[in-house]
Amino acid sequence: MSDETLNGAVAPSADAQQGPTFTVEKLYVKDLSFEAPNAPQVFNEQGQPDLQMKLNQKVQRLADAAFEVSLGITLTCTLNGKTAYLAEVEQAGVFGLGGMDDQMLDAMLGIQCPNILYPYAASIVGQLITAGGFPPFPMQPINFDALYGESLRQRAGQMGQESLADAETAGNA
Repeated sequence: MSDETLNGAVAPSADAQQGPTFTVEKLYVKDLSFEAPNAPQVFNEQGQPDLQMKLNQKVQRLADAAFEVSLGITLTCTLNGKTAYLAEVEQAGVFGLGGMDDQMLDAMLGIQCPNILYPYAASIVGQLITAGGFPPFPMQPINFDALYGESLRQRAGQMGQESLADAETAGNA
């Protein structure tokens, strides 16, 4: 196989690819749940709903350069002390990440992957809520950069040092 010449320069072959790589291999719903334990009586309740959102993320290495990242969202709505609904989704994806140092890999798993998963999870939660007979709940964007930064500070505190040079890749936002 010969290298192609472009404007006098030799283009690298496909086999000699350098630098970091990032691919989205598969996106899927891993778990899904909706409960309206006090329906239909809750539909007659008056008052301001209280919404609580919990967010969690899990990272699992599948192969040398393949990772499953799961983003879990639990949204609980209570009205006058009664649970109106509970919507849960675990949106997951398989991502290919190669050619990265540990810090870059950790940041990609903690920021970029959840940024890709979140719109899918938010859409599903919205569909569950409206299908359950409740008013739509537009979920606000989440700053995964800030969440990741906070997780770095927490991990640094747990390690008792400022540097994460020896930290295990966690990818948790």
